[in-house]
Amino acid sequence: MYTNFESSYALERVLPILRRINTFHLLVVVFFENTEIRDFVEARVETLEDIYHQTIARKFLTEKSQMVQKLQQYGIQAILTRPEDLSINTVNKYLELKSRGLI
Repeated sequence: MYTNFESSYALERVLPILRRINTFHLLVVVFFENTEIRDFVEARVETLEDIYHQTIARKFLTEKSQMVQKLQQYGIQAILTRPEDLSINTVNKYLELKSRGLI
């Protein structure tokens, strides 16, 4: 399932549905890392305001990682990927699932 969660609240709203789907199917949720936020976090800061903005941006990135952990906690396979890395990361996940005998 390709989707994009921008907040934990959005994930929490659909988590019961995803868990239900996962009981009947092998569900792999693919969602995307916001590359603009990643670039902003890695940029050089010059002012106090930049530090504040960068701190908020880091919070968003951390929240995305926590969403992956939450899905995995419920046994749902998840891929958090940059859009340009989508193909390679999906193939790698497929090979992982195939080697574990889940497919």
